[in-house]
Amino acid sequence: MTTTTTTAQAETGATGAPLLVVDQVTRTYKLPREKLWQPAPLVHALQGVSFTMQAGRSMGIVGESGSGKSTLARLVMALESPTSGSVRILGRDMATLDAQALRHARRDFQMVFQDPYGSLDPRQTVLRIVTEPLQAQGDTTKQEQARKARDVLVSVGLRASDLDKYPHEFSGGQRQRIAIARALITRPRLIVADEPVSALDVSVQAQVLNLMQDLQAEFDVTYLLISHDLAVVDHLCAEVAVVFQGRIVERGTPQMLFRQAAHPYTRALLDAVPRMEPRAEGDQRKRTHAVAPRPQLPGACPYAHRCPNAQAQCDAVRPELQTLAPGHLVACHFPQSAGAAAPQADRGSAASAS
Repeated sequence: MTTTTTTAQAETGATGAPLLVVDQVTRTYKLPREKLWQPAPLVHALQGVSFTMQAGRSMGIVGESGSGKSTLARLVMALESPTSGSVRILGRDMATLDAQALRHARRDFQMVFQDPYGSLDPRQTVLRIVTEPLQAQGDTTKQEQARKARDVLVSVGLRASDLDKYPHEFSGGQRQRIAIARALITRPRLIVADEPVSALDVSVQAQVLNLMQDLQAEFDVTYLLISHDLAVVDHLCAEVAVVFQGRIVERGTPQMLFRQAAHPYTRALLDAVPRMEPRAEGDQRKRTHAVAPRPQLPGACPYAHRCPNAQAQCDAVRPELQTLAPGHLVACHFPQSAGAAAPQADRGSAASAS
């Protein structure tokens, strides 16, 4: 396995000017003090996350709840600033922009939130909701805003006459179409979609996903898709990053990750997906067996305390992202090939390993 660590700078130099660069981003939160004279405990939501996105090449971020996916979305949208590192969209560092510059920069990136019931103001008409990004920019007339709202509403499969209605008059799927229309009205280059279909019925999910796919081609928009649903990511994205405890542990195309997963955490996510049919005879991808969690050691692999294949090295050295195959990166000391057997656990003691 090649031992070259991939950084955002290296990727940028190799592929040209990217749409989005996330470079060694960390985000730390302080929790309430448990005792008056003790320092406030810290939560490390993101720990050195780096990746780039090229225009037209959508990327999915997957992981379990609490892995840092939504925190990453907020940092990309400049709703929060990173503790360290940088987020650059079209070459602009979001954390260094003043309020006015950031307001104008938001023309190029918009967000679709998870809950179509909570993300739309029930007191506002659809016209006001959809044109809100244009109103914030302040460089279009009300007539222009109304015209663009009609056009974009039709593009997402609703009627122009719906502009005068209120959110309570629509179903969940229709509300999410309104949210997508609001994100599209400034013609952004990047849309951050945080679990955009998780609150919808399965049949409606398919409709919204197909709509997003059609809009991707029509409006030349690129998605950063945050999801725990692997099928959703496979449907929309050209690349996937698997996040665990604020770190990217595996990256690659959906075909690589979902069919030839090398990291045990990625395999555990895949095995957690319900199946309608029994496994075919001879299927080489075995179900990951749960193991009793152990104490997590400082400096260890973040997944070592849950990994059934962990060895002494995993308790002593945190692995970095390395190239396993062209376009396939993994942060694991003992990555597995599609049909490889799991290595025998040889844990030893962390003290002797270090």
